[in-house]
Amino acid sequence: MNLYTRLIARENDNRPIRVGLIGAGKFGSMFLAQVRHIRGMQLLGIADLSLERAQQALAATGWEAERVVTDSFPKALEQGLTCLTEDAETLIAASGLDVVIDATGNPAAGIRHALLAAEHGRHMVMVNVEADVLAGRYLARAFEQAGLVYTMAYGDQPALVCEMVDWARTCGFSVVAAGKGTKFLPHYRQSTPDTIWDYYGLTPEQARAGGMNPQMFNSFLDGTKSAIEMAAISNATGLAAPESGLMFPPCGCHDLPRVLKPRSEGGLLERAGMVEVVSSEERDGRHVFNDLRWGVYITFEAMDSDRRGDYARRCFHEYHVNTDDSGRYASLFRPSHLIGQELGVSVASAVIRGEATGVSRAFHSDVVAVAKKGLTAGEKLDGEGGFTVWGRLMRAEESLAMGALPIGLASRVALKRDVAEGEVVRWEDIEIPDSQAVAVRRAMEAM
Repeated sequence: MNLYTRLIARENDNRPIRVGLIGAGKFGSMFLAQVRHIRGMQLLGIADLSLERAQQALAATGWEAERVVTDSFPKALEQGLTCLTEDAETLIAASGLDVVIDATGNPAAGIRHALLAAEHGRHMVMVNVEADVLAGRYLARAFEQAGLVYTMAYGDQPALVCEMVDWARTCGFSVVAAGKGTKFLPHYRQSTPDTIWDYYGLTPEQARAGGMNPQMFNSFLDGTKSAIEMAAISNATGLAAPESGLMFPPCGCHDLPRVLKPRSEGGLLERAGMVEVVSSEERDGRHVFNDLRWGVYITFEAMDSDRRGDYARRCFHEYHVNTDDSGRYASLFRPSHLIGQELGVSVASAVIRGEATGVSRAFHSDVVAVAKKGLTAGEKLDGEGGFTVWGRLMRAEESLAMGALPIGLASRVALKRDVAEGEVVRWEDIEIPDSQAVAVRRAMEAM
């Protein structure tokens, strides 16, 4: 609770945290809207494949043109300005930079940028959850060995859930379940970028006008993004993935402790200590009352409430904690998240405290590619949110045992055999060239 005080101290000492942002899309723009108001922090540079897009993002978020240069990082450092570049490596190598933010969403790019950041002595905020799930434990270890911080992005749901899990355990509670809410029905699995806007009540023209990427939005709807985020939480907290993948049970905030508890106690979980996503849609299409579509939650249990006495259970009741009928299982939730607008917390925590706001501590869970339709030999996969595959959450040991293809590598690779709808795609099914991302993933699997 002292980050702001310490940011002010850095400002007074003329030692602002100097930040480099890679990717000026929606998440990056939300950070741009806030960082110019954060005392003790300077955006030293932005790297994007398009300078025009970066300039448009700055204009849209209220930046004055005179605060931006395109020709000199030393000038930006000396005069407190922001330098734009199309070369991420130039930004990462810029003198004076403290921390790199990867907000690209491209797993291979995220891995490359992270390793460059570690090489140049920069802390890393990995907004790119796709890269983290593909190779997070490998990357986290590289930063540990370099004495640097590698962290999830506060404001995005995985880091917020990690914070809630840490809170519960620090308070002496046992975490029963943790996760987020979303809009989901089973038939959304087959959604494609061509059908996505019908589910959101938009026309393609309206979506284009809003700058909405159909493949990205489709990854949210078909469950892939939820699987990726739950894998990140699992790898950071040790909470387990469900054996058969995410269930997406319909559940309102008031019912969290009734639904997200073990089956042996009348809930839906195979056991305590799981990740799960709740749906804002009933299976018949009705809207869930008091839904958690944009939020995050945990359910937890007082350690002594089922064994020796019920003092903790009485406290839950006295302070009107949301519990199940037994009073034993309780929940807390946050109804919304501000995404990139909260990212400054991760930046400040990494530099000032040397702490991550969530980090992959082990390889517990994976997200694997599953055929969205019948696929034929020679056909090319098109990755997360596309026409060919969706991502299923799977326990890492099962993924490794069957040789499942990670969703983060299921893009622009050709199949060597037919794959039936609903079948997991395997490494042996594809032709995949050697690359840094493949090598790093293989190295993590061998760790």
